[in-house]
Amino acid sequence: MGTFEALVAEGEAVPLDGWDFSWFAGRATEERPPWGYARLIADRLRAVSSALDLQTGGGEVTASAPVLPPLMAATESWPPNALVASRNLPLVVRAPDGGPLPFRGSVFDLVISRHPVVTPWREIARVLKPGGTYFSQQIGAGTNRELTDFMMGPQPVSQARSTAGARAEAEAAGLEVLRLEPVSLRVAFFDVGAVVHFLRKVLWTVPGFTVEAYRDRLRAMHEHIEEHGEFVSTSERFLVEARKGPLPA
Repeated sequence: MGTFEALVAEGEAVPLDGWDFSWFAGRATEERPPWGYARLIADRLRAVSSALDLQTGGGEVTASAPVLPPLMAATESWPPNALVASRNLPLVVRAPDGGPLPFRGSVFDLVISRHPVVTPWREIARVLKPGGTYFSQQIGAGTNRELTDFMMGPQPVSQARSTAGARAEAEAAGLEVLRLEPVSLRVAFFDVGAVVHFLRKVLWTVPGFTVEAYRDRLRAMHEHIEEHGEFVSTSERFLVEARKGPLPA
């Protein structure tokens, strides 16, 4: 393992564009959800004629599907990610995460989203065709709270990302929830450089994170990993599928 300063500098220098986590290989691991999101969306994408990927990041997950529908659109709010996504997907437009979405109503058979920052349920319901579905893997309440608490001290767990909240908001938007499945997953960091890069990339874990502001806690993290071989946290995920009802007869 490198020195504290070298590892921190390395984690601080990694580019943040895109949503590719391959840099973490050998430096951190995260248990995968049992349902296989990429495989599930690939099955759905080949069965529809139009789809929208919200907050696509660099578009890597959707682009991994072997077949895309004739109309495949995506939105992304952060310019560096939008540039990456435009190389991976046929149509990428800039749009704020919380909406409004720059599409007319009732145009998509399927709306998908992996780890959205926010879920604009009413806009999703608006752009879905009658009978269309929203299918998403989301970050659950209290995800990586061990890492947050280590860096910031004990923090209250917001219920903004709870499964109960997702169901209530989906139903309030007029969608029928077909599937809502939570899971807790083991995360392990093997050096402090991986922690630095993760906190820079996954901004909501420690809001306002900078190396200088948290250098003392990073040094404590380095010492913890040297003693224990890893720092273990828990990510919370849930899968949600919701359907827009048909037009009245």
